[in-house]
Amino acid sequence: MPPPQPVPEVVHALPRLAARPADANKGNFGRVLVVAGSRGMSGAAILCGSAALRGGAGLVRIAVPQGVLPLVAVGNPCFMTAPLPEDARGRLSAAARDELLELARANTVVALGPGLGRSSDLTELVLSLIEQTQTPLVVDADGLNALQGQAARLRGRAAPLVLTPHPGELARLLGSDIGTVQADRQGWAVRFAAEHGLVLVLKGHGTIVTDGRRVYVNSTGNPGMATGGTGDVLTGLVAALLGQGLEAFAAAQLGVYLHGKAGNLARDELGEVSLIASDLLAYLARAFRSPGDEEI
Repeated sequence: MPPPQPVPEVVHALPRLAARPADANKGNFGRVLVVAGSRGMSGAAILCGSAALRGGAGLVRIAVPQGVLPLVAVGNPCFMTAPLPEDARGRLSAAARDELLELARANTVVALGPGLGRSSDLTELVLSLIEQTQTPLVVDADGLNALQGQAARLRGRAAPLVLTPHPGELARLLGSDIGTVQADRQGWAVRFAAEHGLVLVLKGHGTIVTDGRRVYVNSTGNPGMATGGTGDVLTGLVAALLGQGLEAFAAAQLGVYLHGKAGNLARDELGEVSLIASDLLAYLARAFRSPGDEEI
């Protein structure tokens, strides 16, 4: 199949969050459900949930396999947790389905995928959340891996859907290879978003955000962010912005900008070599307050 040749509107201006009213309460800023983590990957859930908090979400609850609940619960005292049934390898099992759907429907937005692992049960859980809820979703990592060979089932979802793949994950969704994706990053991203009616964040140098009609190429970030867990932070941050009322394209656009800005601030003080994902959490607050070369 030849590369697509779309002509989307190029967006440069960044969106802004609305000012917080003086009489606001936590219910005004969104309830984020993070579905993440498994045995050996509890840190992904902690990073994602903590980023949702730092991104301004009013309430964050992390739904995890029951065996890793103690580890996740001590990761941050500011989020709530929900233990769910697990399989023999410490991943969410099919028995979690009904409770997971109920949790998703009770929240403003769902961040789905970091550290889930891979199994047939997880594939069905991910597809159930996409097809049987109308809660906005931000899907990353193993949430994307669960969709391999299932991309057609993304079409027609009425509620907002944001996918945040790296080039390898997008290649698997396309049934293609990384070289093909990298040869025309914007073209493939725009085409996939348009065909499936969603917002796509194609990560990497010059991260691309598109809904098939508009495209934004991010200018922030640095090579020090090429380390495990930074994508989990982005997922939680985008979910928080979506939960605060930004439409999906705007939430993704602002999220990737602030994520990269936090990375640049961390680099400036810590250097690229030693930068780790949790550093981004420490610098997100400053990123919100330091527009830099673009206005927020």
